[in-house]
Amino acid sequence: MRYRVTGIKPQTEAERVDASGFDQEPLRSFLDALHDGVYITDANGITVTINKAYERITGISRAEVVGFHMADLVKAGFISKSASLEVIRERRPITLVQTIHGSRKIVVTGTPMFSADGSIAYVVTSVRDITELLLAKHAQEQLEQIQRIREAYKVPEIKSLSAPGVITSQQTEPCFALAKRVAKSTAKILIQGETGTGKTLLARYIHQQSDRMEGPFLELNCAAFPEGLLEAELFGYAPGAFTGATPRGKQGLLDVAHGGTLFLDEIGDLPLALQVKLLKVVEENRYLPVGGTAFRHTNVRLITATHQYLNDHVKKGSFREDLFYRISVVPLWLPPLRQRRDEVIPLLNYYLDHFNQLHDVNRRWNPEALELLSNYSWPGNIRELINLTERLAVTAVGDEITTTTLPHEIFPALPLSLEPVSGDLRQQVKRFEQQLIQQALAKHGTTRAAAAVLGIDQSTLVKKQRRWR
Repeated sequence: MRYRVTGIKPQTEAERVDASGFDQEPLRSFLDALHDGVYITDANGITVTINKAYERITGISRAEVVGFHMADLVKAGFISKSASLEVIRERRPITLVQTIHGSRKIVVTGTPMFSADGSIAYVVTSVRDITELLLAKHAQEQLEQIQRIREAYKVPEIKSLSAPGVITSQQTEPCFALAKRVAKSTAKILIQGETGTGKTLLARYIHQQSDRMEGPFLELNCAAFPEGLLEAELFGYAPGAFTGATPRGKQGLLDVAHGGTLFLDEIGDLPLALQVKLLKVVEENRYLPVGGTAFRHTNVRLITATHQYLNDHVKKGSFREDLFYRISVVPLWLPPLRQRRDEVIPLLNYYLDHFNQLHDVNRRWNPEALELLSNYSWPGNIRELINLTERLAVTAVGDEITTTTLPHEIFPALPLSLEPVSGDLRQQVKRFEQQLIQQALAKHGTTRAAAAVLGIDQSTLVKKQRRWR
């Protein structure tokens, strides 16, 4: 696409720079052979020449800018600001972000060329497209991630949302490697980690790597039921065990999961009375149904998980010490997603593909949005990532999910603006400071970590936050 300058006139012949040197061979062919854009002005800020890469990146042709002063091009809206004029003013290299025609963003670096007398003769500005750089960066990251996964684990891809393909990073590979080593044993495994870190996924992975992979995999959240119902779900009940019970009784999950794996999530919320009954299952592989008089034998692989520190519950007496040591023969720890940055982009791509198929849409990530999401702290971990991905898949106006589509409550300052803003200097500094703090919080998660990165006290950061409310 080509654009034409309107409302300004080029310099007169007397004011034009003799640019014949730049149009002579081999210099002309050399400039056009460069992949990066090149923009050259004289010492007064008048455009001398541009190369073909600059035309390709910006959509602006050589004939439209050569001979024009940079201030006129900014005034006409061709570019948002001029690196060349900054170089002439500062007499040093300058790097900044330009916006071309109000939309496309490019990174420009202007460098002064000095004459023998020390005066500036020309300003040479190199230009790179941010979008191209981000695409290249993310492509390389994903290739490295895929190669690492293939070399570390030959795990078959699983299409179901409840059991997605295993995605690991340097932080989680040791955990999955240990899980694979102990999967074929009968040792009891306790998975620990924050809510939403993928504990159920890890339990499924262990089941799939075990000798019980052909058997059922059942899960029960111990925090989701009241004590009486939880006992009935886990152990079942005998006929006529209580009012309203079915005449034939009911099988518990310990029966249904026979020959397979039973995953008990949030084991720290299991009531003490049920902990006693579960201990008998762990020690003797037998249990007593609700209202029953005869023990039943069970053959299940028991895996438990919690987001709590069970050691603290043991000290308080709210969790049995003997049960704790029985179920945590092999403890596994899943770090939060904010400590697994390498997994964020593959997970975003995986779940976006899934929701594209589920909702019959064709969304794709904009590289700048993907960059922002990869630096987000994800306090809700993988569960939050899945939720946000589906939300964006069904609410995006166009096929491309851009930074403007991201929820304002999660990203209140998108993106950090490098453009001039209206108002006096004090207002501009205040806005810039607010955006820096908000981005530091989004990236590092806590006020303490954000304050350390910004080089200020935590109390100072908190006070500044309160002023914005």
